[in-house]
Amino acid sequence: MIGGNVTGVRGDAANLDDLDRLFDTVRREKGKIDVLYATAGTGEAVPLGEITEQHFDAAFNLNARGTLFTVQKALPLFNDGGSIIMTGSVASVKGFPGFGVYAASKAALRYFARTWLNELKGRKIRVNVLSPGPIATPMQEEVLTKEAKEMFEFLIPRGTMGQPAEIAAVVLFLASDDSSFVNGVELSVDGGLSAI
Repeated sequence: MIGGNVTGVRGDAANLDDLDRLFDTVRREKGKIDVLYATAGTGEAVPLGEITEQHFDAAFNLNARGTLFTVQKALPLFNDGGSIIMTGSVASVKGFPGFGVYAASKAALRYFARTWLNELKGRKIRVNVLSPGPIATPMQEEVLTKEAKEMFEFLIPRGTMGQPAEIAAVVLFLASDDSSFVNGVELSVDGGLSAI
């Protein structure tokens, strides 16, 4: 449960007009930003040889372009000392068949973080990437076959998918002052999948 002090703004993170509307609402209702969690993303398995322009554009427009412009449009509202968190993916370091375009679009975020922390160091704004492994979400149900889910569960040392609450706990850490000395990292939250 989010609580009562929330304003919903419906939009598409790949649409710059929607992002303008989002940050106009933030400016009007809250004035400033302390923490930005840029988590919009999409991906589906399409193997090399079957990749279309539409597939490529959909992944990069939301995952890389959308994240970049979400952060850039938020900057004028950002308080010094704030925290930017982006959602990457362990797919960007594992090379799962069929997920090359998705992985490449998420790998871009790691390099955004490393560049932006240097560009924002004068404002003491931290920039980190949280890279989940397979998480049991409704979206996962839409994009993964039963066989793919079983394969991922086999690869995770504990044998089960991660849960959204496990990701939320790490986001809260990265958003808080408890992580004040964590900057420019890609933190894998994947049950050990990327370690083996």
